[in-house]
Amino acid sequence: MGELIFDGHKLLWHKKLIEAWLKGERIPPITIDCSLTRRCTYRCIYCYGTLQANDEKKMTRDVIFRFLDDAAEIGVKAVSLVSDGESTCSPYFYDAIHRGKANGLDMAVGTNGYLLQEDRLEEILPVLTYIRFNISAADPERYAKIHGCDAKCYQMVSRIIKKCVKIKKEKKLNVTIGLQMVFLPEFADQVIPLAKLGRELGADYVIFKHCSDDELGSLGVDYSKYQKCVDILKEAEKYSKGEYKVAVKWSKILSEGKRRYSRCYGPAFIMQFSGSGLVAPCGMLFNEKYAKYHIGNIADKSFKEIWKSERYWEVLRLISSEKFDAKTMCGGLCLQHKVNEFLWDLKHGRDSLEEPKGESPMHVNFV
Repeated sequence: MGELIFDGHKLLWHKKLIEAWLKGERIPPITIDCSLTRRCTYRCIYCYGTLQANDEKKMTRDVIFRFLDDAAEIGVKAVSLVSDGESTCSPYFYDAIHRGKANGLDMAVGTNGYLLQEDRLEEILPVLTYIRFNISAADPERYAKIHGCDAKCYQMVSRIIKKCVKIKKEKKLNVTIGLQMVFLPEFADQVIPLAKLGRELGADYVIFKHCSDDELGSLGVDYSKYQKCVDILKEAEKYSKGEYKVAVKWSKILSEGKRRYSRCYGPAFIMQFSGSGLVAPCGMLFNEKYAKYHIGNIADKSFKEIWKSERYWEVLRLISSEKFDAKTMCGGLCLQHKVNEFLWDLKHGRDSLEEPKGESPMHVNFV
């Protein structure tokens, strides 16, 4: 198996789709990042979900299954259950994973882990490409304060992670088990403890990523303070050992929240859904105030119909036109950021469509 790419993209391994897109053809997204609900058991102090409020529809089992069937039919390769809600809150969480995998989709989960049922881990781990736990502290009290939950949740989630690792080893599964810290400078005291914790729990990796904010700075993220945390993040990377990796998303953490591209091309390849069923180009545009960019809702209409509709392509054309400035009209450092950088350079002749060298990276369909 190839390497994990933590601070980049895998778009070059989908060269034919890029070529079709450059010709103006209508392509299916490679990856869809979505949630099965907008609900969550935690109240993380950095939660971007608080900025994504929109009219919530009922995500029933039939709606979810229809979406997963449509995604596979039109050529989507992977679905990550992350987005703006905690998908484990949905009563159809386990069913959705199995349905997607049965349809030939790569399935992945990002979760706080609190509601994962220990007795059902053995049924989902074999069919997941990865499971990533959102954990921003390695101390119960700090964990409780940062995640807006009870301190006992830390021990419960740690136990779940250990159980996942145990099952993976015993059954020799390919699933990747990772931990992710949404890093703010005020969490610096937890960086080294988390690097140690990941190794102690037997995870495959711990990654330290930036905190996203909207174009108004509503969460109050001071990106200039990240520069002062370089040394401790570099120290954390030294805890990598053998197959265990400690990684930092340096390009985003050191970007000061700025983009170098003005147009948004990425959603053609990575589309996002809200846990409300809302289809929008990306999570930054879920809020009702961005209704001009909203495409439809999978509770009202099948995803296949939405994807084929003129509205879908009208919105994608809008955000890739001179009428939209990604530097000022939406939040920074989005899910599509690295793909957008590459496509911007490609469009402007600063990058080329060369065949990628070496073997295909892990999780290649999660671009």
